[in-house]
Amino acid sequence: MKGSPNIARVGALIGDSARASMLTALMSGKALTASELAREAGITVQTASSHLAKLEQGGLLKLRKQGRHKYFSLASDEVAHLLEVLMGLVAGNQPLRSRIGPTETALRNARVCYNHLAGDRGIQLYDSLLSRGYLMLNDNALGLTASGEKFSSEFGIDMALLRAGKAVLCRECLDWSERRSHLAGSLGRAYLTRFEDLKWVKRIEDSRAIKFSRKGEVGFNELFSF
Repeated sequence: MKGSPNIARVGALIGDSARASMLTALMSGKALTASELAREAGITVQTASSHLAKLEQGGLLKLRKQGRHKYFSLASDEVAHLLEVLMGLVAGNQPLRSRIGPTETALRNARVCYNHLAGDRGIQLYDSLLSRGYLMLNDNALGLTASGEKFSSEFGIDMALLRAGKAVLCRECLDWSERRSHLAGSLGRAYLTRFEDLKWVKRIEDSRAIKFSRKGEVGFNELFSF
């Protein structure tokens, strides 16, 4: 329809297998060079550079320069959310006897989805906050309640800083492996950052997986049970 957003353009950008591999690699939240992304996609650096230029021009990537080096990262939370939904959609089209999502146990348990917690632990966090009335769904829009703001502040999250930011405070993100919602938005990012500050979790090198410490397991389960 004339005047409607041109979703075909974005679909074409993501639809190429090499570009899709590079976008997926950036779901870890780390900025990567063209050489690193070329290795992820199994293509030459020259070919990768051409693909990356198209993705940047299409608004899916942002480029940062530091000295002689150029680093690429996803352009926004919205791009990460779109990729996670697409991965869930692809997994959902598999036969039901197949296990959807990643086969690696660590990834299914806890992983980073660009900048927030996903996997079983991400769903546990979301369900706990929702069941206790800290989050509320209203007409499919996710909002933080007054009690939820108080709880988050007492947990050590600077709510005034989040409120002052331009990013969406909280929203649902469809989990790739479990096909259920986990918490995204600036609040989801703040919770993951807080878990890292408390040494509850650490990111696994060269992976999206997140490992909970013994202290983190206990603290997380005590605070986010439902």
